[in-house]
Amino acid sequence: MRWTPADLPDLTGLTVLVTGATAGLGEATTIALSTRGAHVVLATRNAEKTTAVMDRIRQRHPEASLEHLSVDLADLASVRSAAEAFLTAHASVDRIVANAGIMAPPLQRTADGFEMQLGVNHLGHFALVGLLLPALLAADGARVVTVSSGAHKVGRIDLTDLNWDRERYEKWPAYGRSKLANLLFTSELQRRLEAAPADAVSVAAHPGYAATDLQTTGPTAQGGISGRINGIMLRAVNAVVAQSASQGALPQLFATAAPDVPGGSYWGPDGPGEVRGYPGPAARSGRAQDPVMARALWEASEELTGVHYDLPAA
Repeated sequence: MRWTPADLPDLTGLTVLVTGATAGLGEATTIALSTRGAHVVLATRNAEKTTAVMDRIRQRHPEASLEHLSVDLADLASVRSAAEAFLTAHASVDRIVANAGIMAPPLQRTADGFEMQLGVNHLGHFALVGLLLPALLAADGARVVTVSSGAHKVGRIDLTDLNWDRERYEKWPAYGRSKLANLLFTSELQRRLEAAPADAVSVAAHPGYAATDLQTTGPTAQGGISGRINGIMLRAVNAVVAQSASQGALPQLFATAAPDVPGGSYWGPDGPGEVRGYPGPAARSGRAQDPVMARALWEASEELTGVHYDLPAA
């Protein structure tokens, strides 16, 4: 049976925070959740774009309940400020959708010196969720939904050089590393929530191949002829292979709102190769199922970010 946005339950009364909500999967997720009654907090760094998205949604759905939270996941000071602002305004949060991400840019560093993909895709979200943990634990049946990728299968974690300080940087392996980190975070957070025990679960999803700005923004960022060629090739592949952003958002919508989603589960498109389709269980690499590495990465992430979760180790 195909699960579609028509299967979304009434979400009235739920507060959902979505990172990267100004385009692509994040915008599609925000539209779907807000039109089913959820109060959606758009956690983004660009206020102008966020206002434009909220205006577009309200034009079609005047009843939509929306709020902007300013945050730059590439800057831990910004993450801390955003978490403080959220906790001041809200006693609880029912869902956090860790959706924001960047893919395959040239080597860049965050404000704190982290390799940009690991810094935004994993460490920024790790810090944000940890700082918002009191609000999560105050909700009934809260969920953390982390958006990963099939590219996690090419990722490898090197704890001695997480941020590519010594090894020659390669943008696609670095992307795979960040997406593998997403899945290791999902499973370790679930184990710690169970050990607490806490009335919350950690789950993950991936969009398959969806036509969004993600595919072109990073790979073309180096500019020049190679950047233009990358842009042309990726747009051509998008036109032939990719599904729409709204279709690609279905697995994370399912993980966010479908009833009785098991903790630790991972959802993606159910078609061949998990490229297209409707939500179904997704496959993980062996490395993504390694509890020893998950715990080691967790401890390294706490050290790097300075954010320590008030949860016991499993």
